[in-house]
Amino acid sequence: MNKNVYLCRKYEEMVCLERKNRPVTGDRILLAEPSCYFEHYGLTGQEADYVRQQVAYKARQIAVRRGKEWVFVQIVDVHAPEQVEMENLRCGAAVIYGMIRQQRIREIAIINAAGREVWPFAFAEGLVLTNYRFLKYVGEKTEEQQYSLQKVALTEAPLQKVDEMSHVLEAVYKARDLVNEPACVMTAVRLAAEIQEMAAGTDLKVQVLNKTDIEALQMGGLLAVNRGSVEAPSFTILEWRPENARNQAPVVLAGKGLVYDTGGHSLKPTADSMDCMKCDMAGGAAVAATLCAVAKAKIPVYAVGLIPSTDNRLSPSAYSPGDIIMMSNGTTVEVLNTDAEGRLILADALIFAGKYNPELLIDVATLTGAAHRAIGERAIVGMGNAQREDMEMLIECGYTVFERIAEFPFWNDYAESLKSEIADLKNIGGELAGAITAGKFLEHFAPCPYIHLDIAGPAYLKKADKYRPAGGTGVGVRLLFEFLKTYSSSYHR
Repeated sequence: MNKNVYLCRKYEEMVCLERKNRPVTGDRILLAEPSCYFEHYGLTGQEADYVRQQVAYKARQIAVRRGKEWVFVQIVDVHAPEQVEMENLRCGAAVIYGMIRQQRIREIAIINAAGREVWPFAFAEGLVLTNYRFLKYVGEKTEEQQYSLQKVALTEAPLQKVDEMSHVLEAVYKARDLVNEPACVMTAVRLAAEIQEMAAGTDLKVQVLNKTDIEALQMGGLLAVNRGSVEAPSFTILEWRPENARNQAPVVLAGKGLVYDTGGHSLKPTADSMDCMKCDMAGGAAVAATLCAVAKAKIPVYAVGLIPSTDNRLSPSAYSPGDIIMMSNGTTVEVLNTDAEGRLILADALIFAGKYNPELLIDVATLTGAAHRAIGERAIVGMGNAQREDMEMLIECGYTVFERIAEFPFWNDYAESLKSEIADLKNIGGELAGAITAGKFLEHFAPCPYIHLDIAGPAYLKKADKYRPAGGTGVGVRLLFEFLKTYSSSYHR
C-alpha cells in the first residue's frame, strides 16, 4: 500500500492520500450510475432500495447509515460531457464533505462503480480542496474548526496519478496559505523566503534578487512602486530544467507578487476596497506553487518562474501621478495612476524573461478591477498574441480543471489609448476596456509570444463557493500545472 502524505502544512493537521484495494468495511463513498446494482458494493437489499428511491427523487448525494459505518453515494451522470461531470463531482464532493464533517469522520475511502478512471480523482480533488482551512491565528478553536479529514483512500487507482494529484493539491494549499497570510507577515522578502522553503527538497533552482541586485538591473517599475515602502523588494527566479525536457527553450511564467496594495497616491476608495489587498500577490503564489508541483511530479518540461514583489504604500517618498519612470529596457512610462502598479512590476519581469529566449511567456496577475467587473468570480480573463494552438490548449486545460478562461480581444488599436505626449507610454488607457489596455501595456514588454491571465475575480472570495474557500482560492495552480503537463506531452516543435 502506498501512503503518500501531502498537504503537509505548518499550521494544520496532515491529510494522507493513499491507494489501496476496495475496502469491505469502514466509511466509504460510492461513485455510481443511477442504474448501478448497489448490492454488489456491499449494500443490503433494503439499503439499495432506499438509494434507488432517492435516485428516483433526483438526489445526487445520498447517505446510508450501516451501524457505526456510513456509506455515501454520489450519483454520476455518465452521459454528461466529461469535463462537466468532473466539475459536478468536485461540487458533489463539497456537499458530501459537509455530511462527513457533521459525522466527524476522519478517514474515508472512494470506490468507483461508475467505470471511468477520472471520476474518483475529480471527486477526491473536490473533497480535499473543500477540507482546507486557514486557522494559524485562531487561538481557541471550536470543535467544528478543529475537525479535518485526515485520510482519503482511492481504491485500485494508478499509483503515478495518485502521486501527481498529491503534489498538485499540496501546491494549491500552499498558494492559499501564502495569499491568506496578512501583509504584516508576508513582506516581499518573506514571500521569497517562503518560496525557497517550499522548493526545498526538489531539483527546482531558486534564486532571489535583493534590492541591490534589482537596482543593478535597473528595474524601474519595481523600484518605483517600492519607493513608498519601508520594506525591501524582491525578485524571485525559479527554474525547472530536467534532462528529459521536451522543449529546449523554456515556457516562462511571470506572477505578480504585490504583497499589499493601498493604491499609493491614487489611494483606493473606502468601503472594504483595501480589506483583501493582501491577495494582490496571488499570481506570484500560483506561479511558485505550480513550479514546485511540476518539479515534484517531474514533468518533462523546461519552465521558468519570475516573481517581482513589493508592497505599494502611500508615503512622502512614494511615486506620484505625473512621474516618468524608465524601465530596464529603456522604455519611459508616464505614471497617471499609482494604483496601476501591477503592470509596472510585471513589465520588469517580462523584460527579464528575454534573457531565456522563451518560446512562450504567460503572466498571471490580480491586475484589474475591470476584469473582475466584466466576468465576476467565475472565470479568468485571458488574452494574448501567442500561437493559436497554445491559447486553445490553455483554454481547454481551463475547462478540464474548471478554472475557465474567458478570452478577450487583443486587437492592436486598443494600444492607442496608451500613447503619451511626454513619454513612450502611459501606464493606463482610457475609461473603457481597462483589462485589455492593461494587457496591451504588458505586451509592449513581452519579448516573445505572450498570454496574459487576469485572475482578479477568482483569486480571493469573501465567502466560500463549493470547494473554493473564503479567502485565497489558489486559482491558477491547477490550470498552469495541467497546461505544462499537456504542453510537454504534446510537444512537437
